Amino acid sequence: MIKVKRVYEPEEPDDGKRYLVERLWPRGMKREALHIYEWLKELAPSPELRRWFGHDPSKWPEFQQRYRAELARAEASLLQELVKEARQGNVTLLYSARDTEHNSALVLKSFLEEQLRRGD
Repeated sequence: MIKVKRVYEPEEPDDGKRYLVERLWPRGMKREALHIYEWLKELAPSPELRRWFGHDPSKWPEFQQRYRAELARAEASLLQELVKEARQGNVTLLYSARDTEHNSALVLKSFLEEQLRRGD
């Protein structure tokens, strides 16, 4: 199972392996406080895409399309690692955005779930 969670929320036993999927380190957070398994900044949106989006909900549909295109070109081994871990247990994608409905972790989760369904 793949979950998404803000980095500022407490760790829970059912989080499984926790992956930070942000390009930048979250403000005010110490590494040991996050209890992350790995920081996968390579799977975060590009700096250009982040700047363009600017967390503007009106750009959400196009942001999803652009980010999915970036993910399609991402390093396959990183995506495969997450899919493999999700097959074996819980995986939590950590993000720092305030908006819980319009953030890159949700797009990544959807992208990974599609791969899980296809058997990739």
